[in-house]
Amino acid sequence: MLESRNLLKEKWRESLASVLPITIIVFLICFFMIPVSNSALLAFIFGALMLIFGMGLFTLGTDIAMTPIGEYAGSAITRTRKLWMIIAIGLVMGIMITISEPDLQVLAEQVPGVPNMALILAVAVGVGIFLVVALLRILLRIKMWVLLLISYTIVFTLAFFVPDSFLAVAFDAGGVTTGPMTVPFILALGIGVSAIRSDRNADSDSFGLVALCSVGPILAVMILSLIYHPGEVVQTTTETVMPETSIELWHMFVSALPKYLKEVGVALAPIAVFFLILQFTMLKLHFRHVARILVGIVYTYVNVGFMPVGNLIGQLLGSLSYRWILVPLGMVIGYFVVSAEPAVHVLSKQVYEMTAGAIPKKALSTSLSIGVSISVGLAMLRILLRIPIMYLMIPGYAIALILMFFVPPIFTSIAFDSGGVASGPMTATFLLPLAMGACSAVGGNIASDAFGVVAMVAMTPLIAIQFLGLYFKLKQAHADGGAAVPGDDDIIEI
Repeated sequence: MLESRNLLKEKWRESLASVLPITIIVFLICFFMIPVSNSALLAFIFGALMLIFGMGLFTLGTDIAMTPIGEYAGSAITRTRKLWMIIAIGLVMGIMITISEPDLQVLAEQVPGVPNMALILAVAVGVGIFLVVALLRILLRIKMWVLLLISYTIVFTLAFFVPDSFLAVAFDAGGVTTGPMTVPFILALGIGVSAIRSDRNADSDSFGLVALCSVGPILAVMILSLIYHPGEVVQTTTETVMPETSIELWHMFVSALPKYLKEVGVALAPIAVFFLILQFTMLKLHFRHVARILVGIVYTYVNVGFMPVGNLIGQLLGSLSYRWILVPLGMVIGYFVVSAEPAVHVLSKQVYEMTAGAIPKKALSTSLSIGVSISVGLAMLRILLRIPIMYLMIPGYAIALILMFFVPPIFTSIAFDSGGVASGPMTATFLLPLAMGACSAVGGNIASDAFGVVAMVAMTPLIAIQFLGLYFKLKQAHADGGAAVPGDDDIIEI
């Protein structure tokens, strides 16, 4: 009990350090650049406190529940040595955890002409199929770059036949469906599956599951657009209604709380049921381990979300005579907002542990922050100049795919994983409303211009992390005069 309490305090300190920078930035914007009502600012402060509290509980729950469930499940299904069982369970797991992702419900509401349940099921099946592909890649030792090259060649070929107004939503789907519920589970699943192998590449091959699972939703939404032939995506606007008094603010949060708890409960239920089924059929863990995991699920349940004023800030900034300020401000916000993504901490911790500290957390987090900073800056520039999203996506992914041939394979897998990890709930609940508010203020098309910011955030880490890998490779080569150095097998060759 004392150990869990100390660990929770540590998680809250990490949450405070992550959320504080973005909170300070919003304060500076509100105090020195744009007028924001006291009620809006109070709502933001209250939301920030809720985020710190919930994020600490969520990361603790991830450590003692979601990660062990994923590792146990991965080890259990691969020990059976039955290919049909691995495929069947992998498909079911992918579908269950995707349907449970709350952000997928939000995405479905933005797609007219396609029934919500049809889109949700299609995206879930897409994730399930690619999760199976990712698991088979680990077991059959298929090179990651081969699958990524084939997958994105199909994606960009199909993109030429998809309506322009639908492209941003399709690419956003890849980031939205790999959210905070699914990422820890999928990352741990990779560790569990790779543990059955004894070769030196096993640890590095545990990465890449999130990367491949991000492709499924993109293809699913694109295929649906060709089947249903929907018209223009509805221009969704976000009305920012702020309470007049502190009592109204409290009632606003209290009334919203049951909805959040229901969403998180629905999200966790399939994973909890799946674990209990595995426990009684295959795992048969000691009661102490089961109890610890169930407590972890309860901790995860308490993450109730964030109530930002991103849309209001975006509208006010876009209304300024010097609206170009959106680009540098977007870059600053992007640099710090990624550190508030819960799944980023999960990935950084796993990378550090799996590489025995060879890839420091600081190097990974800094590279991610730089990548997201550039992506948000480009997203704001795209809104101001109305640049079609494919003008940025095609060269961006081309650079990312070319870099695969020059960097250590482990960095490629981590990079493509990080794209899905970085585009989490903070992107959907702060950056996307910010982009929508700015877009409406400058008179742009929200569907084609504002949507796509999630896709941009998911793309630039692919390049940034691989440049980090190139730096590591050159640094090691230089340290030994161009020859492989001791320990190279652990980093460069995997």
